[in-house]
Amino acid sequence: MTLPPPLILTLRLRLSLPAPPKFPRFRRSFTNLSPFMAPAMEAQERAQDEAAAPHSNDFSNDEAAHKSKVTVVGSGNWGSVAARLLASNTLRLGSFHDEVRMWVYEETLPSGEKLTDVINRDNENVKYLPGIKLGNNVVADPDLENAVKDANMLVFVTPHQFMEGICKSLVGKIKGDVEAISLIKGMEVKMEGPCMISTLISQQLGTNCCVLMGANIANEIAVEKFSEATVGYRGNRQIAEKWVQLFSTPYFIVTAVQDVEGVELCGTLKNVVALAAGFVDGLEMGNNTKAAIMRIGLREMKAFSKLLFSTVKDTTFFESCGVADLITTCLGGRNRKVAEAFAKNEGKRSFDELEAEMLQGQKLQGVSTAREVYEVLSHRGWLELFPLFASVHEICIGHLPPSAIVEHSERTPRPSLVDGSAQYH
Repeated sequence: MTLPPPLILTLRLRLSLPAPPKFPRFRRSFTNLSPFMAPAMEAQERAQDEAAAPHSNDFSNDEAAHKSKVTVVGSGNWGSVAARLLASNTLRLGSFHDEVRMWVYEETLPSGEKLTDVINRDNENVKYLPGIKLGNNVVADPDLENAVKDANMLVFVTPHQFMEGICKSLVGKIKGDVEAISLIKGMEVKMEGPCMISTLISQQLGTNCCVLMGANIANEIAVEKFSEATVGYRGNRQIAEKWVQLFSTPYFIVTAVQDVEGVELCGTLKNVVALAAGFVDGLEMGNNTKAAIMRIGLREMKAFSKLLFSTVKDTTFFESCGVADLITTCLGGRNRKVAEAFAKNEGKRSFDELEAEMLQGQKLQGVSTAREVYEVLSHRGWLELFPLFASVHEICIGHLPPSAIVEHSERTPRPSLVDGSAQYH
């Protein structure tokens, strides 16, 4: 059979054409996203690429040795959620060991069982995060030294008042190449001045320490409701991106900023403002008053941070660690909740009593932070500059009634100092 000329030509062309080129995997463009979202989405895309890449089951000992191993130091509500986030990512990222070890301060449950035994059997922290599975690759360990001995990525998430003791017990017990990150909101006040928790970790353990803060109510993240967080880092952007990769999920968007002190102070000071918001709620002063307290609180957060550390960036306060964390903590955090009860009881029941009754073993950070901030203000002669911070502490210790929270407006600080234009040492 004779083929018509056009069909013959078509067949010849097809036979002579080279194989079609292999184009690289299409990558989405993030140029239309906000500058805050784009870096996190790009990091998430990189993580997905790495997860999708084929991994040989037969990798060498050398390759295994270069995999990062993660330990979470702490197992409360937020610590358990953090372990869950990390465990979901270590399973799919080839650069991490699957297992996430979680140090648990051992407790005996009402059933007579040890908490670590129940976590490892049921894959659930029945005391601090009931009803949520952590991931089969989360291993609870009551021995702190054993939990950290092989790790080269340490995630600290315990009440800040315990950190000095924990660090002292870890001296000489961790690997030399360890990177650390603190999710802890608080600071230590020493004779020489305030010491941020990331600095405490770095000084005592000799390791670089980033921070992660944000609008992060743990129970909401545990059920995968959309949230954001901010990683603060000093000089090594590559390490910051590794932490971003390790924490990021489609529902938990993490960005990085080069401002450790700013990020950490935002996470620390917002708990003091949350106490003030709780007093307002307990006295039923209304939303206008609460909004005013939050605005004044943010102003004092910014001023205090910049007076302590001149390197703190204004833009940090517009990240998740700043205004977003302040809003969510003043609306739904545990500090606000207990402060509301304190005000309703007219200050006649102590915070210690209310904490034990209402938080099932969890710890307030705001009351101890308010005391530490007050010590700094008093020592440096700044009390008149920060009337809201000063009033919160005086209410907490019973020197002022809860209603005094709105009376601070009669004491207007000098704007030039509150704006951070004067530096104190």
